[in-house]
Amino acid sequence: MTVLDHKIDFAVVLSVTKANPNGDPLNGNRPRQNYDGYGEISDVALKRKIRNRLQDMGEPIFVQSNDRKTDSYSSLRERADANAELEKILKSKTGSSDEFAAIACQEWIDVRSFGQVFAFKADKGAGVSVGVRGPVSIHPAISLDPIDITSMQITKSVNSEPGKERGSDTMGMKHRVDGGVYIFYGSINTQLAEKTGFTNQDAEKVKQALVSLFENDASSARPEGSMEVHAVYWWEHQSKLGQYSSAKVHRSLTVKRLVEEPSEYTDYEFTLQPLEGLNVEVIDGR
Repeated sequence: MTVLDHKIDFAVVLSVTKANPNGDPLNGNRPRQNYDGYGEISDVALKRKIRNRLQDMGEPIFVQSNDRKTDSYSSLRERADANAELEKILKSKTGSSDEFAAIACQEWIDVRSFGQVFAFKADKGAGVSVGVRGPVSIHPAISLDPIDITSMQITKSVNSEPGKERGSDTMGMKHRVDGGVYIFYGSINTQLAEKTGFTNQDAEKVKQALVSLFENDASSARPEGSMEVHAVYWWEHQSKLGQYSSAKVHRSLTVKRLVEEPSEYTDYEFTLQPLEGLNVEVIDGR
């Protein structure tokens, strides 16, 4: 497989309808919102969804969610120890950090894509502290307009523990975004791809994951069909450094509001400003 030999930029347009795209645990799990009222989805949440999609494709993932594990390991250390070559380095007092990083990148697609910090305590050896910088960088998703959040009071009509004297009804809150269109941008850096072994085939897999980002992602906060990818814009440069900066490429996607208070994808018009010598692939979401 060929290591990525050209820079890539991308943008993803998605919509939220009566769902909580990314709750803030420090704010009662309300949908994330900045001080100007615009909705946010953290880059960490987006990478989690990409990892999940890659995992669904059968790719080996190092940072797996506990509820989506495909192995029996309960920690990252156990998953690393399960690799015989990594275990040997972990137990060695003269193990090479570069060798550790190279093996981890070869083993797991999310490590060679996003990078990873390996910080494990000593276990009969010298321990390990290795940082891997990944070539795939992703911005947080920001809504195109301020969002409206609806809060609903809910009750639980069952006691969690036996012998409770008080009533069984327990009050709680549930929050949702009624409607909003979000966009996020990203890039794939060739210099870092060379270091991690990220290939052209890996880039294609990431693209497929972006197109189907919310498949197999339903929950009570995000009912099936409430989160939708509408379009993925994929720019492939003709050189390692790229013909244009990522900022200029991302700005070439412009948005026009078609109604006074837009909240749906059809309330906007998306236009691409041509950049000489740079082609863009536009893929409809699934």
